[in-house]
Amino acid sequence: MANSASAKKRIRQNAKCRARNRWRKTTYRSAIKEYDELVLHGSVADTEAKLKDLYKLLDQTASTPAMHKNTASRYKSRLTAKLNAKKAGSH
Repeated sequence: MANSASAKKRIRQNAKCRARNRWRKTTYRSAIKEYDELVLHGSVADTEAKLKDLYKLLDQTASTPAMHKNTASRYKSRLTAKLNAKKAGSH
């Protein structure tokens, strides 16, 4: 248990930061799951629109400590590859 005032404050700050980061992660993970469903069952136009929104969400998350910028880039690359595979399969 923390004794000093500064240690108690750090505990409060860490709890807030951890909750915020957890919210960010669940937000982008849920969005990716929705995108995957669109890739399987949706139209190409809807999937492209969702991908654009996902790009923005991943970039916003990467600007915070919740995600590294290279991780966001890797996600974006893989999501785009799924869309391209869907386009190739629809022709």
